[in-house]
Amino acid sequence: MDFVQAHLLTLITVVPLLGAGLVMLLPRDQERLIKWVSLLVSLIPLALAVVVWVNFRPAAAGFQFEERAVWFPQIGASYHLGVDGIGLAMVLLTTLLTPLALLISFSVTKNVRAYFALFLMLEMGMLGVFVTLDLILFFLFWEIGLVPMYFLINQWGSEKDEREIWGGRKIKARTYAAFKFILYTMVGSLGLLLAIQVIGLTAGTFDIVRLHTFWPTFSGSLFGLPIATIKTIGFWAFTIAFAIKVPIWPFHTWLPDAHTEAPTAGSMILAGVLLKLGAFGFLRLVLPLFPQQAAQFAWVLALLGLAAAIFGGLAALGQDDFKRLVAYSSVGHMGFVVLGIAVAAKALGGGVESLDATLAANGAVLQMFNHGISAAAMFALVGMVYERAHTRSLKAFGGLGVVVPAYGGVLLFCTLASLGLPGLNGFVSEFMVFRGTWPVFTAITAAATLGLVFTAAYLLWTIQKVLLGPLNPRWEGMREISFREVVAMAPLMTLMLLIGLWPSWLINLFNATVMRLIG
Repeated sequence: MDFVQAHLLTLITVVPLLGAGLVMLLPRDQERLIKWVSLLVSLIPLALAVVVWVNFRPAAAGFQFEERAVWFPQIGASYHLGVDGIGLAMVLLTTLLTPLALLISFSVTKNVRAYFALFLMLEMGMLGVFVTLDLILFFLFWEIGLVPMYFLINQWGSEKDEREIWGGRKIKARTYAAFKFILYTMVGSLGLLLAIQVIGLTAGTFDIVRLHTFWPTFSGSLFGLPIATIKTIGFWAFTIAFAIKVPIWPFHTWLPDAHTEAPTAGSMILAGVLLKLGAFGFLRLVLPLFPQQAAQFAWVLALLGLAAAIFGGLAALGQDDFKRLVAYSSVGHMGFVVLGIAVAAKALGGGVESLDATLAANGAVLQMFNHGISAAAMFALVGMVYERAHTRSLKAFGGLGVVVPAYGGVLLFCTLASLGLPGLNGFVSEFMVFRGTWPVFTAITAAATLGLVFTAAYLLWTIQKVLLGPLNPRWEGMREISFREVVAMAPLMTLMLLIGLWPSWLINLFNATVMRLIG
C-alpha cells in the first residue's frame, strides 16, 4: 500500500501500457475476453485517479504527488511527475473517457486484440502529458500518443470512402486522414523539440518546476542572439505546436478528416482528450515560461480564438455529414478555450482585473473538461446511428424520434448541453469565458458571440433533420439504443447535469492553480 501511495502517478500512467501488453498475450480468437480485460484494465487508472482526487489539496501551492528519479543526468533530464489542479482535472477526464470509449468499442470485430491494445497505449501517452514535469518526458509522451491514433484511424476507419490525391491517384480516405493527422502534428512537434533543446541547453535543465521560476527572468545571449529574441522564437515554436493540436484556425484542417474517418471511440478520445493536450500545453508551458511574450501577443491568441469560434461554427452549419458537423463544432468550442487563455496571457502583463482574468481562465479550463464530455457523447451518438443506418448523411434521416425515442432523448439532451442551455454544463464554462473576456477584448468578444449563434443554429438544425419531420421508411424498425450504450452514455449525461447545476465542485479543484498561474 505504501508503494502505491508513493507512486500513484506512475501507476496511473503505466498500468494502461502493461494492460496493452497483457492484451497482446491473450489468444487472438478470444475477442470477448480481450474486450473485457481491456475494459477492466482501463478502470484501474480511473480508480487511482479518484484516489488522487480525494487526497488532493486544491489550496496547496506547487505540484502534489511528486515523484523524482534519476533518468538522464547527462543532459539534465529526470523522471519527474506531479499534478496541480489543472493537470488532475485532465487526468480525471482521460481516465473517465477511456473506459467509456472501450465500452462503445465492444462492437468492433476487426483485429480486436490490436485495436484494444492500441487504445490502452494511447491512454498511457495522454496521461503522461498531464502528469510529467520534465520537458523531455513531456515531448516523449506527446509523441507517443500520435502512433496509436494514427493506426486506429488508418486501420479501423471508414472502409468505403476514397480521396483523390496528386496525379489522379485514389487512396482510402482513412489513409489520407491518418497521414494528414500525423503530418500536421509532427510538423508542430519539430519546432517544439527544437525549442525544448534550446531551453535545456541554455538553462542546463529540463525540469519544468525549476524552469517556471528560472526561465522567465533569465537574460544574456545565446548564439550571438539576445535571450529575449530566443524566448520570442521559443514562444512561437511552442504556440504553433499547441495551436495545431487544439486546433486553432488556420491549423485545423486535419481535424475534420481525422474525425470523419476515425472509428467512433477514436473520435471520442480525439475530441475528448487529444485536443486538450494543446490547450494544456498553453497553460502548463507557454504562459509560465514565456509570460512577457504571452502578454505581448495575447491579442493574436484572442483573434485566433475568434476565428476558430466563427469559422468552426460556419463550417459546421454547412455540413450534411453528421460526423463532420460534430468535428467542426469542436473547432468552434475550442475557440472559446483559446479566448479564455488569451485573457490569462494578457493578465501576465498587468492591466487586467483579477476577477476578469480568473473568470476567463477558469472558464477555459472548465470548457476543456465540458467539451471533453460533450464531444465524446456526440461522437458516440453519431457512431450509434451510423452502425444502424450505415450512413451519416443528415439528408437521409428524419423522424427517428418516433422509431428510436430513447436514442432521440439522449441525443436531444447531449445536443442541448453542447449548445449551452442554462442548467447544463456548456452554459457555465461559456458564460465564464465571455464574462471574463468582455472587459479585456470587448470587440473580439462581441464578434465571438456569433459563434454562439452559429452553434445554436447547426445543433438545432441537426435535431430537426435527425429526429423530427416525416419518417424515412428506410428506418422503420431501426434498433433502439442498447443497454451497453446507455451504460456508456449515463456517466457523461450525469456530469453534464451535475456541472450545469453545481459547477463549483469541479471549479474548486483548479481555481487556486489558475489564480497562481495568472499571478
